[in-house]
Amino acid sequence: MSPAEPILFCWSGGKDSALALHTLLRQTDVRIAALLTTVTEGYDRISMHGVRRELLQRQAESLRLPLHEVFIPPKCGNPLYEARMEEALLLYFQQGIRRVAFGDIFLEDLRLYREENLSRVAMQALFPIWKRNTCELIREFHAAQFRSVAVCIDSKVLDPSFAGRELDASFFADLPAGVDPCGENGEFHTFVFDGPIFSRPVDFTLGEVVQRDSFIFRDLLPEKALKEV
Repeated sequence: MSPAEPILFCWSGGKDSALALHTLLRQTDVRIAALLTTVTEGYDRISMHGVRRELLQRQAESLRLPLHEVFIPPKCGNPLYEARMEEALLLYFQQGIRRVAFGDIFLEDLRLYREENLSRVAMQALFPIWKRNTCELIREFHAAQFRSVAVCIDSKVLDPSFAGRELDASFFADLPAGVDPCGENGEFHTFVFDGPIFSRPVDFTLGEVVQRDSFIFRDLLPEKALKEV
């Protein structure tokens, strides 16, 4: 029996990442070598999602997987982002890793962008939940007893009250028509705090609501940080 292929996993901390990782962890022919996440310098938060770095680290600890953080400046342009990602990817290429997994579902231009960037370092992209029906994915998410909370919403399509809500049945029942159940068009981003891939829940409490442009962020506070704010 041949050894399992090591895979690098691009981890956002959200539900699509969790479902894609869950899919890979059930396969015997691959193993996850590490999680790769971009973190915004100065803010110490997951880029785009806005989740505190400490909670990201707690996710990785609960997943029992190594975490590699790629630091990028606020409003990072593509050339610098690509350079820093390439630097990180080359480290894993030198360790014999040739494929990188993502939780993308149906954005063709994003898939092409990832594939082109990886081709520069002779690596390939892997999309475990590509083209899956998003309604089916949400049913699978709940059936597996994953739990997540909306941490960033686009107020152009969703009411600000969605920020901070758990993705339970009422959340999806309240989504306006035309909003993708997985937020694949950028309608909302999430933080997964429990599920079958975690060794223990990632505990937090809800913090303040912050608006940046049309995006509404709901801060999540790790237990330790509660006494500091």
